Amino acid sequence: MTTSDASRPGRAGLRDLLRRRGFRQLALGRALSFFGNSMAPVVLAFAVLDLGGSAVDVGLVVGARSISNVVLLLFGGLLADRLPRALVLQGAALSAALVQGGVGLAVLADRAPMGVLLVLSVVQGAVAAVSIPASAALLPLTVPPDELRPANALSRMGINTGMIAGTSLGGLLAAVAGPGWGMVLNGVAFLGAALAYRLAGREPARHDAGPAPAGEPVRPWQELREGWTEFVSRTWVWVVVLQFFVVNAVAAGGIQVLGPTVADATFGRTVWGFVLAAQMAGALIGGLLVARSRSRHALRIGVAVVALDALPLLALAQSADVALLLAAMFVNGIAIEQFSVAWDLSLQENVPQEKLARVYSYDALGSTLALPMGEMAAGPLAERFGVRPTLLCGVALVALVTVGALCSSQVRGLTTGGAVPDQGAREDVGV
Repeated sequence: MTTSDASRPGRAGLRDLLRRRGFRQLALGRALSFFGNSMAPVVLAFAVLDLGGSAVDVGLVVGARSISNVVLLLFGGLLADRLPRALVLQGAALSAALVQGGVGLAVLADRAPMGVLLVLSVVQGAVAAVSIPASAALLPLTVPPDELRPANALSRMGINTGMIAGTSLGGLLAAVAGPGWGMVLNGVAFLGAALAYRLAGREPARHDAGPAPAGEPVRPWQELREGWTEFVSRTWVWVVVLQFFVVNAVAAGGIQVLGPTVADATFGRTVWGFVLAAQMAGALIGGLLVARSRSRHALRIGVAVVALDALPLLALAQSADVALLLAAMFVNGIAIEQFSVAWDLSLQENVPQEKLARVYSYDALGSTLALPMGEMAAGPLAERFGVRPTLLCGVALVALVTVGALCSSQVRGLTTGGAVPDQGAREDVGV
């Protein structure tokens, strides 16, 4: 299939995408949000350690965020399919800005006990639960269907740039100035994200976002059931979500909980910030690669390279070798981006737009449900069996579930590059 220079997913195509106002503002808001979100667990973990907490305490505080996220994800998807998604994003970002900034000031004033950090963690999870389905489902409304692949790649490149800055600054600030300054900076970032979402303007009217017909009460549970039906009717969707139920639990426990513990005991906090940034740098390079890809079997490739999530865990088990850990995280970042763009593209091209946010919320629920389990279990398992055996067990689990997902013929056979469903309801945002 031939394409014009403007729509070809190369450098010229990426520049042309930035001329679309709605897409540009959404991408900026997502980048700033992920900047704050990527720094948050780093500074939060070190804040707990500075209070004398152990790996178990870090797991409890970080896990509280995931529990809050899981509880409210379906509510977030329902909101995003019923209300203007840009408005939902503005409210979530403003809430995060107020809480992050306030807790950061409390930490700087030495008035933030463990309970306050737990509250911050819960609020972070709630905000993410509301914003994740809204931002993911809004993107297809900002670009034409044939620009979805490069648009997803470019949006994620912005996200990863924010995450690179967030993770590296998180480690540096925790080591040099203290985690409180990182929390204050998070608040500023979320305030900027709220402004970007506001500048994106009002989301265009949609046939599924209006009020219920006169005389008919709103039935949120029925709408959630409709989203569930869409979710379970596609085998490739729930198979991949099951895969990530395991992969995300292993990665959360290994990277978010055991990683800072290993760093404090060996190479230090500053290096750990650069280790996390290496993964994001790899994802940035991966975004450039996937934006140019023309593969019709993007999901098959993306699911297969998820096996590389085992590399950082394997390298972390050899904690003294920082170079090996940096390389593993960089390669893993490239692989993560291949999957992430393939997954977003597959959902956006195969799920009706009026139900997309709800399907995204079920996807996010399934993918994140195991996060608190992994985060809270990693510390006790490491204390009982040792850090290295716990990490190596995670390596084996990642490999096993990846092979299992590839056994699905729908996962292997799904193609991308077709039309987005229900295009009659689609309008460009601010173009």
